[in-house]
Amino acid sequence: MKKIRPSFIPAIGWLILATILLTLPGSSFPKEDWLGKIWFDKWVHIGMFAIMTFLWCWAFLRIEEDRAALKKVFILIAVLGLLYGVGMEFVQKFYIPNRSFDLGDIAADAAGSALGLLFSLRRYVKK
Repeated sequence: MKKIRPSFIPAIGWLILATILLTLPGSSFPKEDWLGKIWFDKWVHIGMFAIMTFLWCWAFLRIEEDRAALKKVFILIAVLGLLYGVGMEFVQKFYIPNRSFDLGDIAADAAGSALGLLFSLRRYVKK
């Protein structure tokens, strides 16, 4: 059995944390009205998915040497991150009490994945 590379540990940890946060029942969240006014939930989704995409890109940076292939891997990571977000919306809708499917969350997940991708490309894939 192969050992998990140390570079994957932060990405796996963040994925586990994100899954826990995204599957908490809706009653676990504060009902502050001002949080809704600043779209706090959407900013959280953007941040979570930007960090997740960046951490997975960083992990694969340690494996892939070819910069052209690395760019494709980074794009795939961002797309998979978005698909994970869409899947979690369905999990929330059908399996988590007091949670629902929200297209706004998917848009925020897409924005976060794109930000993580752009940051990773600019930082690690030099032209």
